This record gives sequence, C-alpha cells and structure tokens, in this order.
Amino acid sequence: MSDAIFQIGADGIDTEAIVAEIRATVAQKTKEGVYADSRIGRAERFNLMNFKNEEDFLPFYLDCLKDAVFVDINDFEIYERRARLARPLVVLKKYIWKILKFYTYRLWSQQNQVNGLLLTAVENIETRYRSKISALEKRVAELEQNATGNSGS
Repeated sequence: MSDAIFQIGADGIDTEAIVAEIRATVAQKTKEGVYADSRIGRAERFNLMNFKNEEDFLPFYLDCLKDAVFVDINDFEIYERRARLARPLVVLKKYIWKILKFYTYRLWSQQNQVNGLLLTAVENIETRYRSKISALEKRVAELEQNATGNSGS
C-alpha cells in the first residue's frame, strides 16, 4: 500500500490482507449478481466510465430502473430513540400516521403509476430504436456488400 494516497493501519493489523479479503468478497458478490440493484446503480452514477458503450450501459441502467421504479407504500415500524418520552411519542406518531395514511397512499399510488408508465415508455423506445438501428446496420452492410460486388464486375 505504499502507492496509496493514505494508509490505514494499527499494530497487529494486516491491512493488506483485509483489503485483499474485501476485494475478493466484492468480486464474488459481483459475480453472483448481488450488486445488480438500484442502490448500486445510484452509486455507480459517478463511475460510468466502467461502461465503454451504450450496449453495456443501457441494459444495466434499465435493470436498475426496474428495481427502483416503485415507491414502497407498505407500513413501517415507528420507533423513538429518546427513551424518556418514547412511549407517548410513538403513540402520537402512530396516530398522525393513521390520519395521514390515506393521503400518502393516494400520492404514492399515483407516483407508482407515473413511474411505471415512464419506465414502460423508456423500455419501448429503447427496444424500438435498438431494432431500427439493427435493421439499418443490416441494410448498410447489404448495400456495402452490393457496392463492392458491383465494383468488382
């Protein structure tokens, strides 16, 4: 780790072994598809240089969108970190949530509909353009083949 910007270490700790273990674990989990999820997609937005062309990027990005498209509208556990007033505050928060649940569910449901429609539109546009580009590439190849065939006769 002599070429690193900074070093982490302590007496009796083999940091190089820890880093090697982390890298091996990340490589294994990547191979298993553990990191193919929307949170990783957001984290990768600054690391788009890993994708050399659109053919690599777009399918991965669409998979990330599919994973993240819908807002989770399920109930969640309400808790309070302040131990002194925990019980009354949890009761108050649950009461407020019960009152607001109808409105938030409506908003979330509408947002989920919009998100789903937008994802479907993007997928359809991508599929249409991919097939058009493929057809045009095939046509160009045929025209080039005919042009070289005609120039030889």
